[in-house]
Amino acid sequence: MGASPDPNRCPVSATPYQQLEQEWKRLHAFRGALALLRWDAAVMMPKGSAAIRGEQLAALETEHHTLLTSPRISRLLDRAQANAQGLDEWRLGNLREMRRQRDHAIATPVSLVSRLARATSIAEVKWVEARRANDFAIFSPHLAEVLHLVRDKAQLLGQALKLAPYDALIDEFSPGVTMTDIDAMFKALSRRLPGLIRETMALQAKHPPLPISGKFPVAKQRQLVIEIMKTVGFPFDGGRVDESEHPFTEGVPGDIRVTTRYDADDLFSGVLGAMHETGHAMYDLGLPREWRDQPVGRDRGMAIEESQSLLIEMIVCRSRPFVHYLLPLLQKHFGVSGPEWDPENVYAHLTRVRRGLIRVDADELTYALHIQLRYELEKKLLDGSLAIRELPDAWAGFMKARFDVRPTTQQEGCLQDIHWAVGSFGYFPSYALGSAIAAQLFEKLRGDVPALDGQIARGEFAGLFGWLRENVHSLGSRVSTQELLKLATGKPLTAAASLRYLEGKYLEDPASRSAAA
Repeated sequence: MGASPDPNRCPVSATPYQQLEQEWKRLHAFRGALALLRWDAAVMMPKGSAAIRGEQLAALETEHHTLLTSPRISRLLDRAQANAQGLDEWRLGNLREMRRQRDHAIATPVSLVSRLARATSIAEVKWVEARRANDFAIFSPHLAEVLHLVRDKAQLLGQALKLAPYDALIDEFSPGVTMTDIDAMFKALSRRLPGLIRETMALQAKHPPLPISGKFPVAKQRQLVIEIMKTVGFPFDGGRVDESEHPFTEGVPGDIRVTTRYDADDLFSGVLGAMHETGHAMYDLGLPREWRDQPVGRDRGMAIEESQSLLIEMIVCRSRPFVHYLLPLLQKHFGVSGPEWDPENVYAHLTRVRRGLIRVDADELTYALHIQLRYELEKKLLDGSLAIRELPDAWAGFMKARFDVRPTTQQEGCLQDIHWAVGSFGYFPSYALGSAIAAQLFEKLRGDVPALDGQIARGEFAGLFGWLRENVHSLGSRVSTQELLKLATGKPLTAAASLRYLEGKYLEDPASRSAAA
């Protein structure tokens, strides 16, 4: 008998484009393996294994980079481009995204990729250790090493892509977005948000909600989260939910890993964290299945990713319809009762505006200010105008100036986010953009699905995710962020829908809520 044919090898007659698709299937397999190693490092890996894991990640990152930057890939891209006239719009989009990935990779030497993988693997573990010990000094030398390498990467990417170094980092996470776009978004929000925050807090102070207190066992919170995720449509035969120091979503479609963090004294933080990550997961799971191992089938960058998570966590889960769905579940799992569990009182808690210290617990109105803090500080870290040793004080100073609160611990300050530990400089602006995109999408969604509120109140999420799948998820990376928004909403990205949504929701007089419910 002859040898079995290799299913991953193209026939001799395969076109250059077909050969590229096969190469990207291999790259996709590397991505999946890297994702699981990163997930394991955050969820299950012994902390003493960080150096070993760093070597493993560095080896896989090196192989991935070597394949992506090989002369063969470059030749195939040129040949496929020369014969692109017969390709449909999906394959043309795929070819464009392939070249984009290759251009980013070839600008970064493999030695730098390997060093960054090792450095971030160790820095992540040291960040967890520093957080638990409330000691920035444990983390700072490792952050310094990561920052040094990210600066090198930013310079090289910027030169290759003809972008400013920080714009080059942003482009990795949100293709086509620049500091100019982000500054314009913050400028529009800054004109209205401070006043809106003051007005809302004054209005809410007149009708404070009854306090909600007690102990909410973590084991029961896990059961609640799993039940909600199942109802929403998360497939537990192709994914799972665990716990980590910082909630995140990893994996590839078909094997999605979600984590959250529970607090026995705060019932809502674990649920909202899990639903934020479920928004990510449902986007990843809704991407075009037939293109899942190709670049065009991937997410359209982190601004769109964060729009999906923030739409679920902030807009849907902090709405009256979701509260009406949630309350029977709280009664089932925790036996809650009494006037503090009245739907309007729970809604008032979920929409309470506070100048708090923690980003992941922030309300919708102050959330953008938390992102602006990180945006401004990471730019200063990258250009050297802020030394790492100055970061805790700079963070505290910003919080005092913008929020009138000051961290009393470093856990509440610059140790609260994992992003810089894993080298994700340029990521934070995607949260602000994502919040604006979420509001713009939801405004159109509400118009297209008039029965949406009733559906959510009954625990029916097919209308919500059906619209998102058709108008956002199914497009993958075939179109740009701006094109996606125009196709979905008929309008380019602006802050206008976000401000309309926030004003309509938060300037409602609490005294009129019962009548409106």
